[in-house]
Amino acid sequence: MRSREEYRRMAEEALEPQLRSLGNIPDRLLEAMLYSLTAGGKRLRPVMLLAACEMAGGSPEEALPFACALEMIHTYSLIHDDLPGMDNDDLRRGRPTNHKVYGEGLAILAGDGLLNGAMELAMRAALRRQDLLGLRAAEALARHAGVTGMIAGQTLDVTMEGSEPTEELVSYIQIHKTSDLLQAPMEMGLILAGCDERTVEAGREYGLRLGVAFQIVDDLLDVEGDPALMGKNTGMDEKKLTRVALRGVEGARKDAEELVQQALKALNQLPFETVFFEKLALDSLSRVS
Repeated sequence: MRSREEYRRMAEEALEPQLRSLGNIPDRLLEAMLYSLTAGGKRLRPVMLLAACEMAGGSPEEALPFACALEMIHTYSLIHDDLPGMDNDDLRRGRPTNHKVYGEGLAILAGDGLLNGAMELAMRAALRRQDLLGLRAAEALARHAGVTGMIAGQTLDVTMEGSEPTEELVSYIQIHKTSDLLQAPMEMGLILAGCDERTVEAGREYGLRLGVAFQIVDDLLDVEGDPALMGKNTGMDEKKLTRVALRGVEGARKDAEELVQQALKALNQLPFETVFFEKLALDSLSRVS
């Protein structure tokens, strides 16, 4: 397997060409889409997809369009999250948010374009295959990003803001708002490599546990993080249903550590060398952005 940086660079270099491969996108729309898509970042989701696929004996090169599609969906969600009607953020990855540069209308369309472009990219890649694995991966992408996945979590995140935090509500929001898009790369990568359902389920379980831990660390960073390192404002989640609101700082930190241990346990069910994903999970606890 390759290093995390190698997978990140592989995805980074492919994002703009993959977007442009869709065809003749209006110039201003393309500019707004690329403004957010090429703003850098960890590229965690495509890295996980490419690594999962290669870990299981698949081709990361063949999986690359799916990895780019996943990152396009993640980027669209950030554009829309930052809008005044949602989180109303001015800063993302150290730069003005999309709507601050291009206006709310074009920011909405840029997000819409990335979502629809992602599904078109995934379906084109699926059609090039001589099996149903690409179609299964595209379905997993749509499901985890959709109305029973990420959008479901975002809905409760918005509509329940200011409510009393409960374990059920906080868990639901974090599982879907964040964890669904970390389950997706594991599921998609293992499907594309031809794994059986038991193996795919173990990968999905890893992504589920890691995803909730990842969101809890985000909750902690909103309270304790350095805005200069994070590239965005802190203290934005005071009214949100977060693990910190539910359990306090120390309780949330303990929950994140326990969830990472659960993610590592899920890896034990995979019939592969899993050092890459073990390190990824452990590193998530000490991240600063």
